[in-house]
Amino acid sequence: MHPDTRSQPFAPLFDDVIVLTGPTASGKTELALRVAETLAARTNGRQEVEILSLDAIAVYREMDIGSAKPTSDQLARAPHHLIDLVDPWQEFSVAEYLHSAHACVQDILDRGKLPMFVGGTPMYLKGVLRGFDAGPPADEAFRNAVEEDLNQHGIGALRERLEQVDPLSAAKIDPGDSRRMIRALEFARATGTPISHRQLQFDAARSSREGLVFALRVPRPVLHQRIEKRVEEMFDEGLVAEVQGLLELERPLSKTSRQAVGYREIIEAIAAGDAPETAAEQVVFHTRRLARRQETWLRSFSEIRGLGSFESDSAPDIDQCVDSMVETILSFDRGN
Repeated sequence: MHPDTRSQPFAPLFDDVIVLTGPTASGKTELALRVAETLAARTNGRQEVEILSLDAIAVYREMDIGSAKPTSDQLARAPHHLIDLVDPWQEFSVAEYLHSAHACVQDILDRGKLPMFVGGTPMYLKGVLRGFDAGPPADEAFRNAVEEDLNQHGIGALRERLEQVDPLSAAKIDPGDSRRMIRALEFARATGTPISHRQLQFDAARSSREGLVFALRVPRPVLHQRIEKRVEEMFDEGLVAEVQGLLELERPLSKTSRQAVGYREIIEAIAAGDAPETAAEQVVFHTRRLARRQETWLRSFSEIRGLGSFESDSAPDIDQCVDSMVETILSFDRGN
């Protein structure tokens, strides 16, 4: 999308933005809107928030229900950015996301507004908080050759190959994440330097007291209930029809959009000749697993302030979280 920016490093946005993150289905969207409305009311409109999506699937057009994009009513309550940026057959890298994010943040700040990132995609979050080294552009021929080896010899052989080239990355990357392992091999081949060495400068952590980065924390049983409810609502709202429409597009879906939780399971059910609705149980299972991975990632960020336990959808719980965020934002001094 932005070929001239694929190799450039991106500076952290930690000092310039508010961030609200948390696992999927934790209630981030509604809480962010409540905070935006409360801030505007408490300051007589002097502090107005504009929301930037921090979600790797919401960037895709026509992928609305499964990505839980804000509804039309929610979009009307505050300006939103970084949604519907590309078509579902396109790949969209972290570098392309950050290119758009930096431009949005600068525009919002120039207009005297407050940029607030809302979402839970870990690599996007890390790029926003700590910066990102995009590295060299993709080498499709090399990737295809490695994927052929992967199909022939399995992911264990891919991991062994990476251990020889970049043992630090091999130790850090999830054993099942072939995409990141291939990128690490590609990076080392193109630059002569392991990606783990070159990106060390972007692993520098900051204290939570230095910024405005908040995370919703929801007890596991409550989160599981919310996930089940969300998946049921998505199927009721027409998720199957949305996926079928995507499969009927003239171009095939990109690897990222095809593998997104909520879409992959229905696509696989259709390919197997099963009723698409039978995929609901798998969507719940994989969404829970995604939430666990997000929680693990979030625990690794020292920049995050806890918001306490968001245990229910009751007004007192929500009000407490809104008040906590608003008070912190209003009293925060960027100079400290």
